[in-house]
Amino acid sequence: MTDKQKKSALGIMVLAILFVSINLRPAISSIGPLLDTIRADLSLTSSQVSLLTSVPVFCMGLFAPLAVVFNKKLGLKKSIAILLTAIGAFTLLRGFLPTYPILLASAFFIGLSIAIISPLLSAMIKRNFPTRTASLIGVYSFGMGLGATLAAGLTGVFYAVAGWPFALASWGLLSVAAIILWLRVKEPAAEVDEIPLEGIAVVSPWKNRRAWYMLLFFGFQSALFFSIITWLAPIAIEKGMSILVAGAVLTVMSTVQIACNLSIPLLLEKWPSRHLWIMISLGFGAVGVLLLMFAGIAFIWPAAICLGITLGGLFPLALMMPLDENSTPDDVNSWTAMIQSGGYIISALTPFAIGLFYDRFQNHMISLSLFLGFIAMLMVFAFLLKEKPATD
Repeated sequence: MTDKQKKSALGIMVLAILFVSINLRPAISSIGPLLDTIRADLSLTSSQVSLLTSVPVFCMGLFAPLAVVFNKKLGLKKSIAILLTAIGAFTLLRGFLPTYPILLASAFFIGLSIAIISPLLSAMIKRNFPTRTASLIGVYSFGMGLGATLAAGLTGVFYAVAGWPFALASWGLLSVAAIILWLRVKEPAAEVDEIPLEGIAVVSPWKNRRAWYMLLFFGFQSALFFSIITWLAPIAIEKGMSILVAGAVLTVMSTVQIACNLSIPLLLEKWPSRHLWIMISLGFGAVGVLLLMFAGIAFIWPAAICLGITLGGLFPLALMMPLDENSTPDDVNSWTAMIQSGGYIISALTPFAIGLFYDRFQNHMISLSLFLGFIAMLMVFAFLLKEKPATD
């Protein structure tokens, strides 16, 4: 392969990573703006409807190790194509059969598909872009943030046009573009399909203290993300906003989030301290939650901006941790599978727990107190991980 062909192949690969990652959030984040509508229309409790976001996140943790099996049996390229098709198909199914059992089943299979795709993409980045992992993680996290932003901002609009089943199902069309582009990916050097993904590191991450700190950090940042995505709109509605305006609040938050998804990895090239950016992100988060707790309806907007900075900064920083810590795709996959498996299982419980608390107390002050608790725990683990400076 010539240098020109190699550069072209890498360019297509970067674009494919972007489009694949865009599909990893809309099926989950589109639920938040319609949470109360779905609950009322299907006569559900808050805890029941919150399972539509908790179940896929739990699956994202439980089934991450299946990336090894899929890669071994089908290869990376075919695996991701099949899994993207599953995400699209089950998302579209919500429009044709808008019942609670179908919504719950689709949430399960969508979460399973996302779980398997994520470790494979991380290994791919480490193998093909070993000196530019921060930039490619920026592309990866930007794509997920963009997908979440589009879903948060447009789901309410689609709902106003054609109802909530159409609003949920419409996001399945995103997978079509991603599949077409993904099938054009060619490996410029070694076949990513041939990357050994046995998940066996020289030292097992399950026996490594820092790996456990990273798992808990990832878990709490993910818990914060999915809880806010699920419950920010209902909190705004409780304070007096309409569904469309609450959806706009989510759009503002998500727009800021994707800007930070892309800019934080770039800023790390000039100011490389991971700890600094983690603390800055958490500081904004604390301010945002306090505004929601104690300020009036007008302050929901600046709170959304602060929370967008927090979520947009924490996610790429958490994704970089196993890549910073290891030098081979095998070890990156092993650490990523462990961290995301445990982390997503932790975070899956939180939207459901918040739904239970709201059913019991009919007040979101407990929800916001939990958000502050997550931020406090993240600060603790940030300091525990600071003992070994991360470098590219």
